[in-house]
Amino acid sequence: MADWPASGCLKFAYDPALATWAAHADKVALRAEGDPANSDWLRCGGTWFVGVNALQNDTAGRLPDGPQLTGLAIAAARAISDAPLDRAQASVCYPGYPKQGPDENDNAFSYRRDRDAAHVDGLHRIMPGRRRKLLERHAYILGIPLNDAPSDAAPFVIWEGGHEIMRKALVARFTDIAPENWAAEDVTAAYQAARRMVFETCTRKTVHAQVGEAYLVHRLAVHGVASWPGGRGRRAIAYFRPELPSGEASADWLRAP
Repeated sequence: MADWPASGCLKFAYDPALATWAAHADKVALRAEGDPANSDWLRCGGTWFVGVNALQNDTAGRLPDGPQLTGLAIAAARAISDAPLDRAQASVCYPGYPKQGPDENDNAFSYRRDRDAAHVDGLHRIMPGRRRKLLERHAYILGIPLNDAPSDAAPFVIWEGGHEIMRKALVARFTDIAPENWAAEDVTAAYQAARRMVFETCTRKTVHAQVGEAYLVHRLAVHGVASWPGGRGRRAIAYFRPELPSGEASADWLRAP
């Protein structure tokens, strides 16, 4: 897609086809939340069900006994890449998010609370030392709300234009390094410096969407999740982050729109 907005995020208006898919997917998400086998996904003092790959959709996004995944947002995502869809994350937050749990030290919790746990997908922390390495090369991030929730219910957060700062930093870091060797490189310093620049120069924006709407996010966007000060209920969003086939995950991945 050659017409990404400068923000790095494109929001789509209500689409009845997407609303039908979301209604079915939310039932699947609710079952996943209540499944004891998924108890390890409950983090942040019980205020976040991480739900990685919790939706057992096929590579076209269809869930068992559910409708096809179609609509304008899906067409726009396919225009970027027709990579097979991954099993979607069912990210569910509850009132009071985030609370500090045993899975986070004070620094990590402060960063989650004060900076929305801002990050770039695909850059993984590797132990020991929590060094950053590029282990996944996504085509895009697609967020699809599964239920209606208030605008302050842990909305998605993006730093507008941050993807271009991150792109420039990674292009410089990987100069003269073959793409097949990128995953072995420690990019911590370049990543942290670029993230600081994003915080200093880019506008933080929350993105609120309801059932039937969706938002498509640039693969290099600095993004996170805002706090939910209080209220009732839950906020559920399905996220797709398809990885590019190895033949497409070349140097062009950094430079493409």
